[in-house]
Amino acid sequence: MRHIFTILGHEIRMLLVNTSTYIAAVLFLTVMGLIFTGLLEVYSQAPQETSPASDFFRLFFLPVFILVPLMTMKSLAEERRLGTLETLLTTPVSTAEVVMGKYGAVYFLYLLFWGSTGGLFYILHRFAANPRLLDSGTLVGGYLYVVVSGLLYVAIGVFASALSRNQAVAAVLTGVMLIVLIWGVPLALNVSLLQLPAFQPVHAALEYAQVSLHLDDFSRGIIDTRHLFFYFTGTALMLILTILGVEAKLLHN
Repeated sequence: MRHIFTILGHEIRMLLVNTSTYIAAVLFLTVMGLIFTGLLEVYSQAPQETSPASDFFRLFFLPVFILVPLMTMKSLAEERRLGTLETLLTTPVSTAEVVMGKYGAVYFLYLLFWGSTGGLFYILHRFAANPRLLDSGTLVGGYLYVVVSGLLYVAIGVFASALSRNQAVAAVLTGVMLIVLIWGVPLALNVSLLQLPAFQPVHAALEYAQVSLHLDDFSRGIIDTRHLFFYFTGTALMLILTILGVEAKLLHN
């Protein structure tokens, strides 16, 4: 795996000169700025029971639907469309190294984007007259959730990119998979069939996979090892499937 960091460095440079990266950055920061401004307007009108950081992270999933598909759609789909993936893999580089290098580059940029939102809270800290508006526990827990959950969300995007040569299709697939995970799982729990005793294992598994509840726990400072296990194993599974998918496509071609 000695070539991973070489590929990682190359992919980060390519992302930094890619137009879609800056489109994603503009959209993301615009959405986050509007969300933060709206929250401050609400807090300026009347006292609230929760801190701005708590409400800010409750809306975490909305920008994820924009950011992850835009950042991951080119990672493998473009390489397959141009035929450069096959060329790359004729060098002494394994499929796993290529996938991990590309995944690591997108994840690095994902963290960079989310890290930039810390500037919003710095401005609030700098100019707010009421220090109680900032809840350090919620901030730390919320950003920790960003770091941990991002492992899985980016892996889902890279996996979707490995399934198609078309960037738009890869972006749509990523969005669909994220919607199923984030919104579909809670909806599935309301299906009456899953309330039957025979389906209790399925019901329990879906309850375990409710990512919105994971976010609530992290925001309250509750770091459950079961949540960490969910994201780490989910990420590993997505990356393994991506590697197998790329190799299968190469053999098919």
